Amino acid sequence: MESKAIWFLLVIVVVLAAGVETARGAGECGRVPVDQVALKLGPCAAATQNPKAAVPATCCAQVRSIGRNPKCLCAVMLSNTARSAGVKPAVAMTIPKRCAIASRPIGYKCGPYTLP
Repeated sequence: MESKAIWFLLVIVVVLAAGVETARGAGECGRVPVDQVALKLGPCAAATQNPKAAVPATCCAQVRSIGRNPKCLCAVMLSNTARSAGVKPAVAMTIPKRCAIASRPIGYKCGPYTLP
């Protein structure tokens, strides 16, 4: 009985700690976890793997929205979710240019990659 109470208290502490960190908005994408934002780029799947694939308008709209915060876009492109989905970062970094997004950060470094 006592060990169940300790485990319950431990779970409550972990959940509260995670909630406090999220509430602070300490991540690259503010209060929303990077991996959750990465899910919004589902329409970009083919375009992140093949530089010659057409980029759907829905993908461009999401990239334009997320790209308002270049650090968030970078984190999304290099996220665990993107990696698990087979995203090739060097190809993904070309999407803003392929979408003709004029306000993309020229020369912005994203890990070992530079946004064109």
